[in-house]
Amino acid sequence: MPRRQSATAAVIREMARQHHVHYVGTESDVFAHHVTRLAGDTVILDDIEQTLLALQRAGHLSRRDVVRLQASYLREAGL
Repeated sequence: MPRRQSATAAVIREMARQHHVHYVGTESDVFAHHVTRLAGDTVILDDIEQTLLALQRAGHLSRRDVVRLQASYLREAGL
């Protein structure tokens, strides 16, 4: 049975659709991944979190908006 999409995830996906935005990894993303891995941390962003980064990079969300939406998304996901 497929998992139900959270309300916040639906909002984020709709914003990305309206603005024709999708996540494209950068060299800085790869670097950050390796730094956190070497520090012993495991940070894996899912597609919604990556979409938030893409919306911010495209200038459609402020850093504050990203943090607020990510917190809401994670709360709804029970994380």
